[in-house]
Amino acid sequence: MKYLLKNGTIVSGSGILDQDVLIDGEKIVRVGENLPAEDAEVIDVTGKLLFPGFIDGHTHFDLEVAGTVTADDFETGTRAAILGGTTLVIDYASQDKGGHTLKEGLEKWHGKADGKCSCDYSFHMSIVEWNEQTEKEVQDMIDEGITSFKLYMTYPAMIVNDCDLYKILKKLGECGCFAGVHCENAGVIDALIDEAKKQGRTGPENHPLVRPDTMEAEAVHRLLVIAKEADAPVMVVHLTNRKAYEEIMKARKEGQTVYAETCPQYLLLDDSAYSRPDFGGAVYVCAPPIRKKEDQDCLWDALKKEDIQTVATDQCSFTLEQKAMGKDDFTKIPGGLPGVQTRGTLLYTYGVRTGKITEAQMCRFLCENPAKLYGVYPKKGVIREGSDADIVVLDPEKESVISAKTHAYNTDNNPFEGFALHCAIDDVFLRGHHAVQNGKLKEEKLGTFIPRGKNTLESSK
Repeated sequence: MKYLLKNGTIVSGSGILDQDVLIDGEKIVRVGENLPAEDAEVIDVTGKLLFPGFIDGHTHFDLEVAGTVTADDFETGTRAAILGGTTLVIDYASQDKGGHTLKEGLEKWHGKADGKCSCDYSFHMSIVEWNEQTEKEVQDMIDEGITSFKLYMTYPAMIVNDCDLYKILKKLGECGCFAGVHCENAGVIDALIDEAKKQGRTGPENHPLVRPDTMEAEAVHRLLVIAKEADAPVMVVHLTNRKAYEEIMKARKEGQTVYAETCPQYLLLDDSAYSRPDFGGAVYVCAPPIRKKEDQDCLWDALKKEDIQTVATDQCSFTLEQKAMGKDDFTKIPGGLPGVQTRGTLLYTYGVRTGKITEAQMCRFLCENPAKLYGVYPKKGVIREGSDADIVVLDPEKESVISAKTHAYNTDNNPFEGFALHCAIDDVFLRGHHAVQNGKLKEEKLGTFIPRGKNTLESSK
């Protein structure tokens, strides 16, 4: 099928330009002014912004956690993603502890995702046990197109100790890859949880108190010291606060390659949410926790200066019934929030329209940078001849309000309930397929697995 997107404004990482886009099959074949229609279906996008398909490098669909499974699997989750303009998600496959292999983890996640996705998908690989077999499998994963990895400094089922952290980072660096790392000090968090329980503090308002910003910052510091010794690049995922950000900046000044990611919840929500009445704070339980207003301001400033490379979601959704598992013990509340449907519209409304960031920066954070970081550029992440025809048509003037009554997640709650949006995703093309038309899903389950190359983003030092 041929489409000609006529009279739109193309957004790239270097600016905006009024040009037409011709799609033929799965590819963009021409970009330029006043392109002839030839035999293409003409779509008038006057007054609209054309972004490359958004890439979300941090999702958790169909994940077993805290005695339950996320409300959104790959079918419902990617349906919400494509409606929000995300044409590629990179979910976290995981090795299981107890002698299981990376290959088993990858096969398990393919079983969860294959044939179910409405956007394209790939995987990072979480390493939770390090031994000779796992070390040999790193290259196997790279050969399968899995070129980024995940490590946890907390959670009993996932945590790696500092010895293995060093060994893994060193191996990945030697292979030209990097890991994204969840940074929190597990030991001190456990101690703070014990104190809270002994004092009879059981509500969700205690969640940020037992996982303070200092314990995220300490873990970031420790990670970066270890990464420096291993001479390896590293990414700090879901960065939440100023103290942790300052640790990243210190390491960069010393010449280290450190990438950083943040999420909409840390840009737009604050820790007062945990004190909402009637157990309402449970909706916002995630790790690391949502921080204070001054941390929001720090993160927006870091985005403006491009000290943070990408905005992902850490999508991990649960129903109110699932959240109620922690009614009498806040540590049993499943941690995570939905976000894939509203990441782009929130960033445009509260970032671009308020002057905190530019359209070009939004394109870098959601499209170009993740495409380069995760080895799919210029196949994805840019509107240019020869690239996949992944295109988001954004109307900058439409208005709406976020509501659990109208979202596409398989949940009965939304952390951004009541947030006004001043823009809308009208159309989404996925490899040339007109998947979303006039804000409605037209074609689903078109997603395919995308094997990835290695990071090509210039070092962030």
